[in-house]
Amino acid sequence: MDGSTPARHLSRRDIAFLLHEWLDVASLTARPCYAEHSRDTFDAALDTYETVAVDCFAPHYRALDIDEPRLVDGQVRVHPAIGPALRAFSAAGLMAATQDAERGGMQLPFVVERAGMAWLFAANVSTAGYPMLTIANANLLLAYADPVLVERYVPDMLAGRVFGTMCLSEPQAGSSLADVTTRALPQADGTYRLHGNKMWISGGDHDLTGNIVHLVLAKVPAPEGGLPAGTGGLSLFLVPKWLPASAGAIPERNDVSVAGLNHKLGYRGTSNCVLNFGEGEHRPNGAAGAIGWRVGAEGHGLACMFHMMNEARIGVGTGAMALGYAGYLQSLNYARERRQGRPLGDRRLREAPVPIVEHADVRRMLLNQKAWVEGGLALVLYCARMVDDIASGPEDERDRSRHLLDLLTPIAKSWPSQWCLAANDLAIQVHGGYGYTRDFPVEQYWRDNRLNAIHEGTHGIQALDLLGRKVVQQGGFGFELLRAQVGATLDEMERREGWKADAMRLRKAWDQLADTTQQLLMVDSAPARLANATPYLEAFGHVVVGWLWLEQARVASGALAAGNVSAADAAFYAGKLQAARFFLRWELPRVPAWLAVLSPLDPTVLDMQDSWF
Repeated sequence: MDGSTPARHLSRRDIAFLLHEWLDVASLTARPCYAEHSRDTFDAALDTYETVAVDCFAPHYRALDIDEPRLVDGQVRVHPAIGPALRAFSAAGLMAATQDAERGGMQLPFVVERAGMAWLFAANVSTAGYPMLTIANANLLLAYADPVLVERYVPDMLAGRVFGTMCLSEPQAGSSLADVTTRALPQADGTYRLHGNKMWISGGDHDLTGNIVHLVLAKVPAPEGGLPAGTGGLSLFLVPKWLPASAGAIPERNDVSVAGLNHKLGYRGTSNCVLNFGEGEHRPNGAAGAIGWRVGAEGHGLACMFHMMNEARIGVGTGAMALGYAGYLQSLNYARERRQGRPLGDRRLREAPVPIVEHADVRRMLLNQKAWVEGGLALVLYCARMVDDIASGPEDERDRSRHLLDLLTPIAKSWPSQWCLAANDLAIQVHGGYGYTRDFPVEQYWRDNRLNAIHEGTHGIQALDLLGRKVVQQGGFGFELLRAQVGATLDEMERREGWKADAMRLRKAWDQLADTTQQLLMVDSAPARLANATPYLEAFGHVVVGWLWLEQARVASGALAAGNVSAADAAFYAGKLQAARFFLRWELPRVPAWLAVLSPLDPTVLDMQDSWF
């Protein structure tokens, strides 16, 4: 067996089931912006994503892990296979897949684009990181930047000639953006001069394109010279690596330099840099400071940046799911081929060993992976579908989807990052000792996936966001919308033959979550209320994914009941139903344990003192 590449990266049948049988993406073609599309064009786009993923991204997945980016004379050099892969991606029009036709785009729905990008994440997450950031960067500029800046940079970004980054964290501040100290000094010509340091910048420097557009959070000093306190003082600036040149002139290097590279556990092919702004290594026009242009209003930088961050968080969840999915399929393939042992109680030692998929505990590990990764795929595609409804749906639907997506974004980022990583762990276990070697890719999937619970807001930050802000905003409107949707599914599935008991399990968990939420909101002390936010996030995420599994069971059982399905489809639907049962019977019981430390609030963590460690 050669484990260098998996037989498959994702299941096209699963994607078709979610997009067409569950989310009904073909109905989007009734909207003017998608009127030129059909199911056939959506499927053709997915064919293109899959082809680029398999032919251009997957072949150098292992090579990027071995040959990391290098800093040579102030320039980051990346693996030479990345450039051709990204040129193929751009040449296929995928960089502008969701953009309007006048910008050279395909006008694809975001949900179709996310399904396509999942193939690229599964095939080679490091190479896919560069276009993911660039697409989100361009979308932010289209939403908030001055038209002059948009026309100067966005066309080249959508053509793959210029890439983009997001620069938030700083060495001393980490995730605490209120403590950002990068300064932006206004100039007479309307530009700003930036001085400061940024840390953990993915794609911060490379040799893939001639220019890199950095979106930088910084603070404009007050008239007396001090920096404004808190996140309300943050503004957003476009700071290119190379400055625009007048006709016939040679482009000038901006004062942005690489102080060093971070050497990572995984995800190694995406360069990760410490960047210095305004350190004087390059002095454009002879003056100190990196030249930048403000994007959006002064003091509204974080609000603008969240446009990119929220898209990136769905992207992180998609990437985490895809790595878990690829590991699941790899371990399934291995379990079907690897022969070892005999069924319990079978003493016929002269008989040939059986494939390990015949062993109950291996089936348990495979079924657990399936429940996690297919649940994660449903979660990210459901959220992506709401992005389309916000952009093009009827006005009342836009408002509902906006509130629901705000509520679910922390879960879309964090749940796959935790549980699809756990799927990678089981994929290694299915392989046994081989899984702990580099002979098979499952160990690399785990290392690559470990980042996703950290970047774009750690697991704990997503928990604080969910409990501290999202469940209470607009008087809990998003929570009530979710309650109504979950309730409708429960009402239907409790009446469906064979599903009443499983639906009641979910109803009990949802009621526990809703009751605990109400109790938490009555706690006056924010430190007490939020100290145990992480188990709240865990419970909330499992209830949401349990609902999505019940939704999948609704569709799959309905398809089987309608009859006239092929043997392959019958097996596919049966697999969906069994995975739904597994999640509702094996995973959902975790919820009461998480909620037990919230209702009543357990003070153990909050009361712990440093010296006691």
